[in-house]
Amino acid sequence: MIRKRTLKENTKLLGKKQKHAIRTACFLLIGMTFSTPLFAQFQIDAQFRNRFELRDGYRKLAAYGATPAVFISQRTRLSFSYETEGLKVKFTPQDVRVWGDEQLASSTSVLGDNASLDLFEAFVEIKTGATGWLSVGRQQLVYDNQRILGARNWNQNGIAYDAIVYKWQAENRAFHLGTCWNSTGENTSDNYYDPTRIKSLSYIWAKSSLSENWDLSLSHVASGVTKSETDNTLYFRQTTGVYSTYKKGDLSFSGNIYYQFGKNRSGNNVSAVLVDVESKYKLGKLSSGIGLSYLSGNSKTGSSHQTGHLFDVLYGARHRFFGGMDYFRSFDSHTKEGGLVDYYFFLDYKFTKNTSLRNAGHYFQLAQTNPATPDDRNLGYENDLVLKYHFAGWGALESGYLFYLPTGSLKTIQGVEDDKFSQFLYVQLTVSPSLFKN
Repeated sequence: MIRKRTLKENTKLLGKKQKHAIRTACFLLIGMTFSTPLFAQFQIDAQFRNRFELRDGYRKLAAYGATPAVFISQRTRLSFSYETEGLKVKFTPQDVRVWGDEQLASSTSVLGDNASLDLFEAFVEIKTGATGWLSVGRQQLVYDNQRILGARNWNQNGIAYDAIVYKWQAENRAFHLGTCWNSTGENTSDNYYDPTRIKSLSYIWAKSSLSENWDLSLSHVASGVTKSETDNTLYFRQTTGVYSTYKKGDLSFSGNIYYQFGKNRSGNNVSAVLVDVESKYKLGKLSSGIGLSYLSGNSKTGSSHQTGHLFDVLYGARHRFFGGMDYFRSFDSHTKEGGLVDYYFFLDYKFTKNTSLRNAGHYFQLAQTNPATPDDRNLGYENDLVLKYHFAGWGALESGYLFYLPTGSLKTIQGVEDDKFSQFLYVQLTVSPSLFKN
């Protein structure tokens, strides 16, 4: 005879089953949580970069009577990244400020920072096929030696692009195809834009390892600017070229050549060239090198100027080329469209695994003279002395002392005739810890 369970017994049994189900679900959830690294990775990184600067001739020759500027700037970044087999996500807000830039709000009598918080990176990468990725959003575009597209990392703000980039990677080859389209807002008509900024940027980049020691990359960039702030006409400047590195033993060579054609910001034809060559030799703890950079310029100005020969470095790095005093950033104004030639040398000495000292010297000349420049092409000598100490895997301390010995031509170009000794001193602390990784 089968006995029927009472209501109390059924309720008790149901409670046991519910507890068992909850316990099982908890075990499954815990198992899934701890097995996540097999399928995905989540990481949080931070960067704190503080830089003390004493500017007494930085960016422009120091003049008698001028007081040196002293300040401390700070970059703070928090980077969130998530990666699976077919998806990558990165989100990096940043805050850039100068210590003491607070302003007194008269209505509340409290201090408030100048607006400095923005979005440095925010993009997703979606896997396409076996070796391809599609990257969409705000991201850095860094290629080769950063001559044309670079990170601009000396600037505390850095630089990122709102772009779509297709990336293909094989064992010894890589191919990227990217495009940007910039607007002032969600407009209902027209494509007006600031003509001093690039409205459209598209590029192709391909790299191949030709041998164990030799790498070669090809690139082409089409950069378009509007005719004016009230005209939709686009002028496209085309930049095409090669970059190559060769290393065998302690000897290495690198070089690039880029040619520009199409239209410049004024709508005139363009025919300009940029050439860099460098050789480096390592002997124990000492490394030495010499190099030459040539950026073509204009020999004519005004109505007689039909074809522009001044090379535009687009979004390439400035500080790492043409001297750390940053006298030559905008070549149309800083060289009066004359272009620039840089003969340089450097000596690197590695005291220990984590401590190194570098001294670099630059002698500058105009590539061309024109009616707006002095007749003497010589612009002077710059010396950059930089000491670096990596005190931990997540931290580094860097200090630099730079000075410039100008010629009369540079004084004339900058409009500083009564100058004094121009120098620049900085101390920079960078801490980049990984806060979380799972």
